[in-house]
Formats: sequence, structure tokens, C-alpha cells
Amino acid sequence: MLGSNENLIHDVRAKFAHVDSCPYQGTRVFFENAGGALTLNSVAEKSQEMAAIPDNQGRDNPAAHELVRIIAKAKDDTKLFFNASGGQVFVGESGTELLFRLISAAILGAEKGGIVLGSTLEHPASRSACIRWADIAGKDYVSVPHNAETGSVTAEDYLPHISPDTRVATILHTSPVSGMAVDVGAIAKAIRNVAPDCYIIIDGIQHAAHGGIDIDSYGIDGYVISPYKAFSRHGYGLAWISDRFTQLPHDGLIGAPQAQWELGTRDTGAYATFSEVVAYFEWLGSQVTDSTDRRARIEAAGKAIHAHEKDLTDAMLFGIGNLKGLTEMPEVGVLCGAENPLREGLVSMTVKGMDAETLVSALRERGIRVHARKADHYSANILTPLGLEDCVRVSMCHYNSEQEVAQFLTAMQEIVAL
Repeated sequence: MLGSNENLIHDVRAKFAHVDSCPYQGTRVFFENAGGALTLNSVAEKSQEMAAIPDNQGRDNPAAHELVRIIAKAKDDTKLFFNASGGQVFVGESGTELLFRLISAAILGAEKGGIVLGSTLEHPASRSACIRWADIAGKDYVSVPHNAETGSVTAEDYLPHISPDTRVATILHTSPVSGMAVDVGAIAKAIRNVAPDCYIIIDGIQHAAHGGIDIDSYGIDGYVISPYKAFSRHGYGLAWISDRFTQLPHDGLIGAPQAQWELGTRDTGAYATFSEVVAYFEWLGSQVTDSTDRRARIEAAGKAIHAHEKDLTDAMLFGIGNLKGLTEMPEVGVLCGAENPLREGLVSMTVKGMDAETLVSALRERGIRVHARKADHYSANILTPLGLEDCVRVSMCHYNSEQEVAQFLTAMQEIVAL
């Protein structure tokens, strides 16, 4: 839908900084969105505006009152974006830091004994936190094996490992290596059916840029994102927790309200910039639906994003115009299946006889920005079961165009012909 409307894709791209050029390299195609998406121009402008304000929240002056209003609005905006009717949202140092905080609070605050449940699909941000705090709390950590061929994990995979004494569970919404999504609602339901009091925490860091978050339908207790991967800026993470999670013991100042989860004075600009992200989703939704309802527009934007990114990945895999796709290049291997319906804007690949770093450099020389993933503490859980030492991650977002995919395929044809 976005790609077939030249005016709309032009308007979308115009809202992002450095959409087609790097301030250090010059003209380039940005296919490294999983490492950090492009930043909205409005976010950059809002950051500059907020950084210059000298006042703090909680004082009796007009500036302080306005900062409190901005934060309250941003929290409401974020809950709308998440579709969370209850609970609370707050910011922290990063998505990883917030996952550690939520997971440690859940494990230490849950009933003694029992197990902490995760999966081998997960990013080390959640897996490391679970292993560390389960050991400290004397709980067993159980890791559900994911499906290496599909690059995802299902409720059926979780079921044999769920028991009534499952105290805490973590679920990855989308893998940053395979690019495949997970049905978090189905997994959460399977856990609740057996262990209704389990604290369930979702790592939504990779998923957030692709739209389609619906916390009210999941039946969970925590959801964490990194806004720099969802069109905002570096320097903060964003978490939602349920009302019952709010009551868990957690780090805080003595005498502070029980419901307060923020530590110290947070950056008002962090909240303000995420309001800009929500406003962008509303604007995009208004271009593809006639509804004036804010949540309906956000949902419409998510559907349009998903549809356009599927068009882009299909073009990359199967070709566009007279250009062959990756599946038609015998030297290229595509991780987790070219026809995988779980794919969210990402293709990870290998080239026979060429290591990932060499391929990244070859693409960079041709103006294409991608990233190498190695079988290290970040990606070995995905690559090792496939017998791979590395791969190249090509990650797209909805502001990318079919012309950029064509540039990428042209570059790939040159490289594999060498």
C-alpha cells in the first residue's frame, strides 16, 4: 500500500532524518534498521527543544508544571500505542536495563521455588537476566528450544515445559537475528492455563518498529521496548507493567510511593520524544484509514507497515522487475526459509565462500548499509543450530522503498559474480 502510492511513500520518507544519506558517508541505502531505526525529524527537533529547558518537574513554576503535563501526556500516549488500559509506563536507561529490572523484581518477588521459563530464541537481554536472578533466588531456569528452521517459537513448543510452579516467564516478540515474529498472546495464554499467577514479561524491542502491539489482548505483566529502534532516539528505554506487577517489591527510595518505579529525575525529553512517535503512527494511520479514532489509526498504521515490509522482503527474496531475487542466486542462502510468514522486515543471509564481514564491506562500497551477525553471545543461539558461524542481516522498515531493494539486488548480483 505504501509502496504503490508514490506521494505517500515520499511523504513518509520526508519525515525521517538521513533517510537516504549518511552525514559521514554520503548517499547510502539504510538496511540496518534492526540495529536502530531512522529517527523522526520531529524527534530530533523535540530533543533539541527539551534539552534547553533548565527546570525540573515537581516545582511550583510554569515550566515545571508544563514538564509534568508533557510527561503525563506521553504516558497516556504510550498506553494508547501499546493498547494497555491498565498498568503504568515508565522510562529507564535502556530496554536491556529495564528487562533486567523487571525480571529481577518478578523473580525475587514471586513465590519461593519453582521455575523461570524462557526460550533459546531470546536475546541475551532477557536470557542473561533470567539466568542470573533465577540462580540468586534459588529457582530453576528452563529454556524452551525454538525451531531453528523457522527461526521462531510457538505455544506448542512451550507447552511441555510449563508446570503449575512456573513463577516467571519471558517471551521474545520478534527475533533481531532471524527476523521472525512470535505469537506472544498464544504463548501467554498457554502459560496462564497452567500457571495463572505466573509473571509474564515480553521483550518487544525488535517488534515495536513494525507496529501491532496489543497488550490488553496478551494477558501479560510486562512489556519493554527500546525507542531508538522505533523511530525515537538513544538514551532511554520504555516499559509497561501491569497493576499487580506494580505492587512487587522493587528498587526505590525509602518512603517513596509504592507505585513509583522510576529512579531519580528522568529526562522529560525522553517522554516527549515518544509522544512524537505515537503522533507519527497516528498520522500514518490517517493516510490509510478514514477513521478519526486514535487507536484505530495506530492499528491501521501497523497493518500498512506490515504489508509494505512484506512487499519489500518479497521483492528482495524473489526479485523485482528484471532483477533476480536472493532465492535465484545459487551462492546465497536465506536463513529460516524464504516463504516464512512470520518474517518482519528482515532477511538474514549467507554467501558461499564469503564471510559476513567481507560481504558487509562489499555492500558498503556499493552504498548499502547492512550488518554482520556472528555466533557470539548475541546471535549464537540462532546461528549455531543452523551450523553457521555468521550471517549478514538486511533489515528494512516501512520508509524503505522498492528502488532501494533494486539497488541492493544490483549490488548483490555484482558481488556474487566476482
